[in-house]
Amino acid sequence: MTKNNNVDTTRRNFLKLTGLGGAALCLGFYFPADGVPTLVTPAELTDAEIELCPWIIINPSGKVTIVNHRAEMGQGSYHSVPQIVAEELEVDMNDINVIFAIGNEKKYGGQVTGGSSTIRSSYKNLLKLSAASREMLIVAAAAKWNVSITDCYAASGLVIHKPSGKKAHYGELALAASKLPVPKEPKLKKISEYKLIRKPLKRIDTPLKTNGSLIFGLDKRIPGMLFASVERDPRYFGKVKSFDATQALKVPGVRKVFKVEMSYYEYKREGVAVVADSTWAALEGRKVLKVQWDSSGFKHWSTPEIYKTQNNLLHNQEGMMLKTLGNPTEILAQSTKKLDVVYQTPYQSHVAMEPINCIAHHKGESIEIWGPIQAPGWIQDDISKQFKIDKEKVIVNMTFLGGGFGRKAMIDYPSEAVGVSKIIGGPVQVVWTREDDAALGPFRPGISYRCEGMIANGKIEALKFRMAGQNNDHWRGGAKDKPNRSTSEGFLKPYYESIKNLSIADVLFETTIPTSFWRSVYASTNGFAYESFIDEMAHEAEKDPLDFRREHLQEDRCQKLIDKMEEVSDWKKRAKNEGYGVAITECFNSTVGHIVKVSKNPQGGIKIDKVWAVMDCGWYVNPDIIHAQVEGSIVMGLGAATTHQITFKDNVVEQHNFYDYPLPRINEIPPIEVYIIDNEEDAGGVGEPGLPPFAPALTNAIFDLTGKRIRTLPFKLSDAY
Repeated sequence: MTKNNNVDTTRRNFLKLTGLGGAALCLGFYFPADGVPTLVTPAELTDAEIELCPWIIINPSGKVTIVNHRAEMGQGSYHSVPQIVAEELEVDMNDINVIFAIGNEKKYGGQVTGGSSTIRSSYKNLLKLSAASREMLIVAAAAKWNVSITDCYAASGLVIHKPSGKKAHYGELALAASKLPVPKEPKLKKISEYKLIRKPLKRIDTPLKTNGSLIFGLDKRIPGMLFASVERDPRYFGKVKSFDATQALKVPGVRKVFKVEMSYYEYKREGVAVVADSTWAALEGRKVLKVQWDSSGFKHWSTPEIYKTQNNLLHNQEGMMLKTLGNPTEILAQSTKKLDVVYQTPYQSHVAMEPINCIAHHKGESIEIWGPIQAPGWIQDDISKQFKIDKEKVIVNMTFLGGGFGRKAMIDYPSEAVGVSKIIGGPVQVVWTREDDAALGPFRPGISYRCEGMIANGKIEALKFRMAGQNNDHWRGGAKDKPNRSTSEGFLKPYYESIKNLSIADVLFETTIPTSFWRSVYASTNGFAYESFIDEMAHEAEKDPLDFRREHLQEDRCQKLIDKMEEVSDWKKRAKNEGYGVAITECFNSTVGHIVKVSKNPQGGIKIDKVWAVMDCGWYVNPDIIHAQVEGSIVMGLGAATTHQITFKDNVVEQHNFYDYPLPRINEIPPIEVYIIDNEEDAGGVGEPGLPPFAPALTNAIFDLTGKRIRTLPFKLSDAY
């Protein structure tokens, strides 16, 4: 595997990098106005009319290069995309070279790495593009040998003439193939014919990560680069009243200290930057910097007040309706046996292993950025507007990300780095400390849910959900008179068929605390409330919780998923002194069910004995990557449910680092078994959908064992019994 992730992918370097001489087969995606992709060759393209997704390039030596337009932050796209291409192109994985694209939505299409979208949004086009390349190479070989196309086939980067045994590697055929018309409907393999896809191939980036040769944002270096650390208002949007840099400037290596501003959508955050010859010097200078803040002019929140306000809103407002079926309000108002409870989930930080960092160089007429970035297009849009430079002159280079979880899709840290660079007139790397990351957000919003429902004839007669929590869209100028579009996220669509009286509403709640995407977004909080309440309804109906869900989820795929959950967990054979909990959620077109088994811990509290996870993500690439993502999601869900939260006092975060925001330790992770449903449905997401079912499955299991219903997260396992 050749590694070129430290090379700047300008157009000129791109051609040098891929070894293009006078002959190459290059195919990309063309997106016309109707949005239907068509395969094209470079001769058919003009800069004025194209938007390209990943390019596949075969150079004269036969090497295949893929330009990955999305970020790699641990989710596996750096491996999965080549695995798709290698399957239909008939090349060995070791003969593929992968490089990151620069930010260019006109050329590569959407580049936001989020919503578990990389594979599900591009796999069909990647398969088609790769198959078309293979067919063109076969046609070129057949013409060269003057033989029938049907007597030729491709394997391991070669075209082979079956009767004679003649062979030609792809590089020999690239020039001739590039002059051929592109097949409009290349023949794709059946799933049963796959040699690579759906196989647990070892990830090609693992050796590079373990030997330290990959370039993450923190590793990147630019000639002449300085380093900066920024002191920022802990209440987010205060102003710099004054600062004293006397002692900071005495620290060896510190060059400059000055006020800087960064944008967070329509908001501005001020800080004082310490610029130095090294990160260490910048941090030491910042320690002795004295800053006075003016944090007046906006409300200062504390955690108890947040949840008290949300609870009052839920009991005094109907909210903005997102989904309504029948008339649940009237039916519940007349009922004397309804359930009416509130669930609460906390604010959470992202705490990715690689802290926030970004390199920027404001060159006057253009700006160039390097770093761990999930959304280069968003960065280009923001920087272009903020610094009044054409978007095309804002160059964003993606490095590997040491975790992202949505945080590194934000625009604030690149904006700040560009601001520092503009003042010093050269390139600079701005590095956030772990304390900066924990305290400054943006955070997953803390949310309260009011859940009402009633049972009739053993089934749900009426169900009413109301959510009060910050709407992430409002930070990006979203309309405040419309419900949060994610209010129903995580709630399975087949419920709409079986529950005739149902409503889901958003009750407007806002604070000055910045919030944004967190792994699985609102499904991570919705799932806890909605699937916990479904469990309460099952108990009210005196039904087995898994059977109860089976009755209400009549869709065939859900039925098969439940069958698998029941089979792998021996659900029907569970003992009375064991606690079993179930939850099923859906997000990003994938459905995941968890079953959690718990028991009494001899040392006190609850012990998690085992977790079974069953995922239906439709078409998929690599089962090992799926297992890793689901396992990681469960660990992250465990932490969010039982070990950490972000709390506020006077609008200041009370947590600082891992000592008071503790992540689960390896000895706290239960055995996990992951199962994948095989089918040929459209691909769903993998990186996020495995998280939402865990918390409700766990608390439902605790209820099954103890009779204690947990409705507020986080809780301590040691106190759960």
